Amino acid sequence: MEKTNYGFWKSVDFEFEEAIEKTKEALKEEGFGVLAELDFKGILKKKLDVDFKPYQVLAACNPPNAYKALQAEEQLGLLLPCNVIVYVNDNNETIVAAIDPVANMTAVNNDTVMEVAETIQSKLKKVISSL
Repeated sequence: MEKTNYGFWKSVDFEFEEAIEKTKEALKEEGFGVLAELDFKGILKKKLDVDFKPYQVLAACNPPNAYKALQAEEQLGLLLPCNVIVYVNDNNETIVAAIDPVANMTAVNNDTVMEVAETIQSKLKKVISSL
């Protein structure tokens, strides 16, 4: 698994559509639901009439942890849900990546929120690693 300043990712041995399905299954195994799916290839074609690579955003939520975090910090919804992306890169590899909630929550000065972020980070890393 590779890491950036704001997330972690992995190249997977699946075609794009299969990677989306396997990612959703792995998220479910870790207690996440997918609240929304954003197909950026379709969105950009429709809105700008440009061709873009296959690129899907899965807005993932772990309800018990979201509830705990929102109780600790009312405006935390600005930083939720956790985005997971599946896309095909310029080398024709399918990539699955997730936001790093610990990095995402550094601006929030709340120990409970950071505790939840660490739990979610662990779960998201398991999702990416399992693919």
